[in-house]
Amino acid sequence: HLHVERVGRLLLGPDNVHEAKRVMAGEDFAFYQEVIPGILYSIGIRNEKIGSIHTPHSPFFFLDEEVLSIGAALHTAVAELYLNKLSIK
Repeated sequence: HLHVERVGRLLLGPDNVHEAKRVMAGEDFAFYQEVIPGILYSIGIRNEKIGSIHTPHSPFFFLDEEVLSIGAALHTAVAELYLNKLSIK
């Protein structure tokens, strides 16, 4: 998670990267993470200006589609910087 956090801060700025509040919830993805470490991050699920304020499991949830390009850039940067780090060693 430290790699994703670092890349997110570089790409999006430190004020735009936050740890989520811990909640008592079930997530099937956790079973995969028992075998392969991973991270969940949320992009486009909270924009008070357009009313996107509900959690993904709410029937009122909708995605702020304007930030999909930011999500694609973050995924790309996370992978690219990780692979570059591996090739330096």
